[in-house]
Amino acid sequence: MRNGSIPGTRGRVRTVTLLGTPVLHTPCEDVTDFGPELATLVEDLFATMYAAEGVGLAANQIGVPLRVFVYDCPDDDEIRHLGHVVNPRLVETDGVVLRGPEGCLSLPGLEAGTERHDHAVVEGFTMTGEPVTIDGTGFFARCLQHEMDHMEGKVYADRVKGWRRGRLLRQAGRASWRRETDST
Repeated sequence: MRNGSIPGTRGRVRTVTLLGTPVLHTPCEDVTDFGPELATLVEDLFATMYAAEGVGLAANQIGVPLRVFVYDCPDDDEIRHLGHVVNPRLVETDGVVLRGPEGCLSLPGLEAGTERHDHAVVEGFTMTGEPVTIDGTGFFARCLQHEMDHMEGKVYADRVKGWRRGRLLRQAGRASWRRETDST
């Protein structure tokens, strides 16, 4: 980040888009301008993620349909992973597939058992255009795969199957935030 500053301290907290918002369900576009607007977006993503107490946040979750996400997420060994990636590509998933509880800032207060690989590798760029490779295991691998789904216009609910999916969708339909968005 700029001058070694703490990510998000210069950012503006933005409104998180909720399940059903079109930008959340549309594949994101590649970033083509690595200028000051991108740096501001990354700062705003961090500020919003921290304000919402999340571990990752994609640009489309604040209404910006670009391939960018930020993260501040531990792995299963409690090692903190902090960063951002622009134009990410999921280049590898392997290892054991585990079903674990997963939530999303765009579906506040809800979670469901979601299957993810316990290892993931993402390649992309920093906001200044430098190549970056992010290698995650455990919970951090889950986070990377979750944010990559956002890049493709998907949410974790799209991966939940069977009775878990039905229960999650019923809960979402009854959620107070859902009623608020339906009335606006």
